Amino acid sequence: MFRIPGMDCPSEEQMIRLRLADAPVAALAFDLAGRRLTVDHGGEAAAILARLQPLGYGAELAESRALAAGEARAAAPADDAAEARVLWLLLAINAAMFVVELGAGIWARSAGLIADAMDMFADAAVYGVALYAVGRAAHYKLGAARLAGLLQLLLALGAIGEVVRRMLAGAMPEPVGMMGIALLALAANVACLLLIARHRHGGVHMKASYIFSANDVIANLGVIVAGVLVAWAGSAWPDWIVGLGIGAVVLAGAVRILRLQ
Repeated sequence: MFRIPGMDCPSEEQMIRLRLADAPVAALAFDLAGRRLTVDHGGEAAAILARLQPLGYGAELAESRALAAGEARAAAPADDAAEARVLWLLLAINAAMFVVELGAGIWARSAGLIADAMDMFADAAVYGVALYAVGRAAHYKLGAARLAGLLQLLLALGAIGEVVRRMLAGAMPEPVGMMGIALLALAANVACLLLIARHRHGGVHMKASYIFSANDVIANLGVIVAGVLVAWAGSAWPDWIVGLGIGAVVLAGAVRILRLQ
């Protein structure tokens, strides 16, 4: 059993599954609410921990014991068709919000919205990789994950560069547009939660993936709060600070993906 403090959303569960795809693992049991992962595996627990630590979620070994004969859990049968349908919907929602937030960020001159759009792309990339991975071998999964990580890295650097450009230009964002689009993004994340909740007892890729993404909620609320502060203070600094913060989170996620072995 591993404690993983940074594991609190379906995207992170998918990253862990990709990381362990070619490990000697018989079954995985995710407890996202408790930030715990139970692994039935061959070999030493330290070898599994060594695969988890580069993800940057703070994984540590909590307990390890040998399983008695017949005690190991059988892996849940995957319903590939059901998984694919849910992943397509998740991908579509996140991809659509990426386009909407990017366009709205340019229109509203909001660095926070542009950075949050990159966060939506990051989730879309993970779900896209998971969709591609359904029924495929481990090396296909890792190759697709690295491609998504590279795209995410380029977009994160672009988002941070855009924030810096707006800071130098002194561009003033439109606070009402910021808050309205951020609320729409929050609704999109809730929709993703509801879709996952329907399949929380489903196949191997979807099990326990019903906890709302804390990072996404913080990002959405951050943009809303920044919009309020911009309107109240008449300054663009709250928007720039939130934009840099979200950009840094997306950049860190890209680095974690690219470090997958």
